[in-house]
Amino acid sequence: MLEAFEKLQNATECDFEVVVNYEARKKSRHKAVTTCGTHLGWFLERGHVLEHGEFLKCSNGKVVRVTAADESVSDVSTSNALQLTRAAYHLGNRHVPLQVGEGFLRYQHDHVLDDMVRGLGLAVSHATKPFHPENGAYHGGGGAHHHKH
Repeated sequence: MLEAFEKLQNATECDFEVVVNYEARKKSRHKAVTTCGTHLGWFLERGHVLEHGEFLKCSNGKVVRVTAADESVSDVSTSNALQLTRAAYHLGNRHVPLQVGEGFLRYQHDHVLDDMVRGLGLAVSHATKPFHPENGAYHGGGGAHHHKH
């Protein structure tokens, strides 16, 4: 089994790829299987969420690229900034991991949350896409990341 204990900065080449959803990417210790069937375990500092495109360095020197898996999400989009802000406020009040983009919000699909957002006057669509929520105000690293929807 491959064992990774650190993230690599500025890697461009990899030996393996692992495709994992948000729930797996937010775990500091996790076992997964690479796309070619090799078992992988990572053991990282707590509190870090692995981002799409990050690299892990294994104890044997091999490099693994992390790819965000498609998962069931709810998308809310509108050009009305006030409505979108209200929806973000109410979702945040429920401590929902939330991806924030220009003109859209995305969260892991939940019909109760969908109904709440619709009650605020917004349309909700369902999709299967990678999920990249904000890390939160108290998470280290400074700037937010931006992904196309």
